[in-house]
Amino acid sequence: MKRALDLAVENVHKGGQPYGAVIVKDGQIVAEGVNTLHIEYDISGHAELLAMRALQAKINSHDLSDYTMYASGEPCLMCQSAMYLAGIRNIYYCQTMRDAIEAGFPEEDCLTHEKVKELRKTMKHLSLEELENPITLWASLD
Repeated sequence: MKRALDLAVENVHKGGQPYGAVIVKDGQIVAEGVNTLHIEYDISGHAELLAMRALQAKINSHDLSDYTMYASGEPCLMCQSAMYLAGIRNIYYCQTMRDAIEAGFPEEDCLTHEKVKELRKTMKHLSLEELENPITLWASLD
């Protein structure tokens, strides 16, 4: 956890947000990341996601079920979803979203279940009509 916090502090000194993450296996750090929203226009540039991308590229696998995530801040729903899909179940964090909001982090930037429910209400389903169905195509290739 200390390394995740050190990364977060270093990132703040470089003009970034206070988020760092490390992934550990067998007591060794195998990947790390910091929030890069101050450098790149990529909304997915969260510390946890970048650490996961680095590790997955390194091991050539989507499966991170044998790994543990340490994040300086409470992972957002996007990061939680990615960790769930990658199989990471051991997740530790220090600072909560409430801590960030109280320090001045914009509350609208903190993705909550309620905000996702609101978004789902605005989503619209469109029919495939005469177009080829990619899911059916994918299923038929097995």
